[in-house]
Amino acid sequence: MSEQINELKDAEKEAMYAEEKETAVTKNRDNLTLGLILIGMGVVFLLTNVAGLTLQNWWALFIFIPAVKQLRCAWSQYQENGRLGHSGRGALTGGLFWALIGSAFLFDLNWGFVWPFFLILGGLGAILGGWFD
Repeated sequence: MSEQINELKDAEKEAMYAEEKETAVTKNRDNLTLGLILIGMGVVFLLTNVAGLTLQNWWALFIFIPAVKQLRCAWSQYQENGRLGHSGRGALTGGLFWALIGSAFLFDLNWGFVWPFFLILGGLGAILGGWFD
C-alpha cells in the first residue's frame, strides 16, 4: 500500500514539474514576442529620426502588436503540432488581418486598393479551414 502511495506522490510531483515547465515556456514566449515588438517599433522610430523616413500615421505601429502576437501564436501552434490546427489557422488569419490594417494606416494606402485584400484573406482562411480540418 505504501508503495502505491509513493508512486502516486511521484506521479503528482512529475505532473506539477511539467506544469511549471509549461508555464515558464509560455512566459518566455510572451517575453520574446513583446521584446521583438518593442525592438521593431524602436527601429522604425530610429529610422524616422536618422534616415528621414516619413510615416504619416506613426500611431499605426501599435496595431501591429496584436498582429505579431497572433502570428507568434500561430507559429508556436505549428511548431508544437507540425501543422496548423483550427486555432493556429484562426491566429494566422487574424494576425494577417491586423497586419493589413496596420500597413494600410501606416503607409497611408488608399482603401480602394486595400479592401480586396480582405476578401483574399477571408478566402484563404476559408480554404485553409476546409482542407486541413
